[in-house]
Amino acid sequence: MPLQRRLPKRGFRPFKRVEYQIVNLRDLERVEGDVASAETLRAAGLIKSLSRPIKVLGKGDIARAMKVSVNAFSRSAREKIEKAGGEVSEVE
Repeated sequence: MPLQRRLPKRGFRPFKRVEYQIVNLRDLERVEGDVASAETLRAAGLIKSLSRPIKVLGKGDIARAMKVSVNAFSRSAREKIEKAGGEVSEVE
């Protein structure tokens, strides 16, 4: 039997893939204060690890102006935060 049929079939997974911790806009209401950073998200129980990057997605709405500083934002999340009067800043 040929070698390619004897080996298990596996998909390709990029070595430099970035796996984000996901936070939705509706969950940002659980953060106390007007600043949402990695430390405040961890204190609110929205993320598990401070070492993995965080991405905010636009599911839900935000009712108050907040300054959000995480690693990445979706386009809709960025627009909704700025529309509510908040600030968006990306952290490395």
